[in-house]
Amino acid sequence: MAEIELGLDTFGDVTTGGDGQLLSHAEVIRNVVAEGVLADQVGVDFIGIGEHHRDDFAVSAPDVVLAAIASRTERIRLGSAVTVLSSDDPVRVFERFSTLDAISDGRAEVILGRGSFIESFPLFGYDLKDYDTLFEEKFDLFTHLLEEEQVTWSGTVRAALTEQSVYPPTASGRLRTWLGVGGSPQSVVRAAQYGIPLMLAIIGGAPERFAPYTDLYHRALAEFGRETLPIGAHSPGHVAPTDAQARDEFFPHYAAGMARIGAERGWAPMTRERFEEEVGDDGALFVGSPETVAAKIVRAVQALGLSRFDLKYSAGTLPHELAVRHIELYGREVIPAVRAALAQD
Repeated sequence: MAEIELGLDTFGDVTTGGDGQLLSHAEVIRNVVAEGVLADQVGVDFIGIGEHHRDDFAVSAPDVVLAAIASRTERIRLGSAVTVLSSDDPVRVFERFSTLDAISDGRAEVILGRGSFIESFPLFGYDLKDYDTLFEEKFDLFTHLLEEEQVTWSGTVRAALTEQSVYPPTASGRLRTWLGVGGSPQSVVRAAQYGIPLMLAIIGGAPERFAPYTDLYHRALAEFGRETLPIGAHSPGHVAPTDAQARDEFFPHYAAGMARIGAERGWAPMTRERFEEEVGDDGALFVGSPETVAAKIVRAVQALGLSRFDLKYSAGTLPHELAVRHIELYGREVIPAVRAALAQD
C-alpha cells in the first residue's frame, strides 16, 4: 500500500474572536491563509478550501485564497473542497486551477462536486430544475479539458467548443482531479466511467458503511477497463490534548453551525447525546486526542482502502486559536501515528 496522504479541509466558517464576537469575512480569510501556511510547516499533505456563497462562510473564491497560501508554502498540495461545478463554467474552473498549479509549481488539484448548498444557482442565473443536467454536461466537458488538447464539445448548458485550446496548460500535462461524492451510486459509477479518483464525503454514521461504494467503484473501474485509482475520504473533526477537551471545545460550535443549517433544511437540533454517538467508534466525527483521532483514521483507511484522508477542521464558530492548535497536533502527532500504524500492516 502506498503511503497514505493526510490532509485538512476548511470551509472558511465565520468564527468568533477573543471577545466572543463574530469576525469579519476579511479577518476569517486572512486566518485561513495563516492556517494553510501552518499546515505546510507541520507536515500536512493537503489543504482543501470549500466554496460557499452565504454569510456564515467567508470563502467564495477558494482558488484565490489557495494562491495566497501557495505563495507562502513549499510542499503542501492545494485544492478545493469542493468546487461547485454545476454553477460554474468548466473552462474557467480549469483555467483558474491550472494557473494555481503554475503558481504552486505543480501542487494544485481540484475536487469537483454538486455541492450541498444551492445558493450559487440563483446567484449565477441557473435553474435548480436543471440540477442534474448542469453537472453531468459540465463534468463531461471538464474531463475533455483535462486532456490538455484542442477540445471539440457540445451540450445544452453552455456554448459549444470547436477545436478550442485552453490556457495555461499544466507543466505535468494533467491537473489532479477528484469527483466528490456524498452517497450517490450513480456518481460513484460516473467517477469510474471517466477515470477520475473518488472522494467520499463522510459526514454521518460509521465510515465503514461506505465500503459498498468503494467496492462499487472498484467493480466499475474493472468493467470500464480502467486501472485502479485513488479513493479519498473527508470527515469533520477536532484534535485537542485530551478526548474530553476536544469534545467540549468542538460541540458548542459544531452544534450551532448544524442548528443554523438545520433550520433551513428541517433537521432536528444536534443534541449532546447524538454528538457523543457521532464521535464514538461508529460515528463520522473524528474528535479527540491525537491517539484517538489517529486510531479512528487508521480504521477508516483500512476499511475503505483509502489513498487519502482529509479532516475538516473548521466547525461553525470554532475560534482560529483552537484551529491552530488542532493543525499543530494533527501534523506533529496524528499524521506520524497514522503512518506508523499503517506501516505495521
